[in-house]
Amino acid sequence: HLEHRAGKDAEGKTGDGVGILTQISDTFFQKAAAELGITLGSDREYGVGMFFFPQEELRRNQAKKLFEIVCKKEGLPFLGWREVPTAPEVLGHKARACMPSIWQGFVGKPSRLEAGIAFDRRLYVVRRVFEQSSPDTYVCSLSSRTIVYKGMFLVKELRLFYLDLQDPDYKSAIGMVHSRFSTNTAPSWNRAHPNRFILHNGEINTIRGNVDTMLAREETIGSNYLKNDMTKVLPIVNQGGSDSAQLDNTLEFMVIIGIDLPLAVMVSIPE
Repeated sequence: HLEHRAGKDAEGKTGDGVGILTQISDTFFQKAAAELGITLGSDREYGVGMFFFPQEELRRNQAKKLFEIVCKKEGLPFLGWREVPTAPEVLGHKARACMPSIWQGFVGKPSRLEAGIAFDRRLYVVRRVFEQSSPDTYVCSLSSRTIVYKGMFLVKELRLFYLDLQDPDYKSAIGMVHSRFSTNTAPSWNRAHPNRFILHNGEINTIRGNVDTMLAREETIGSNYLKNDMTKVLPIVNQGGSDSAQLDNTLEFMVIIGIDLPLAVMVSIPE
């Protein structure tokens, strides 16, 4: 049951997954944070995380507290939480039944860190440490430059579901959109396309060999940027993800350790 390659259930009301990556809209997030009494720095002076937490309040609060602890341990000030305004009534009942609790977390940039990729490297370490300590939570994105809104719905429901995307103050110079039609993994909120670095359609026939090669490299891999933090971010590839997610993991890691994006793409996807 297809519509522009986006997979649907037989009922036609629940999608395989749709997502969008945009720049972090400083105008919008300054307003949204101020409404909650949260003070952000100027543009690129703060990071925004997009989280899929468990619906159960106790487990959700435990995960939120753990993220705050990880931020503190890694030397980044945690600024506050925002529950993302959503419209669950637009979803099919299957998507609503397994819908996570969706929150944004704000993280400050210490003055010693440069804005941009240097700050994002620290946020990447925080995300990887947290992900390995909190398997019940999925982090869609954690960056000072970009943010991912995604979920298990139909293409037309993306903007309807996330009220942020309807706000006139939400502005971005870029927008990467992906609608998922998977042939080898079941739909879930987490498996909607990761969008963090790439949009990708199609299966990678050599995925098992690619992942094994990356695992083998982890024993000797190093970076002047991560240095002693390298062990915190391993394993590079989440083997529970889709082909596209595993490629995205690899590209993201290579950029974080200092490889230029065009080169990272060329060595990941040779002619």
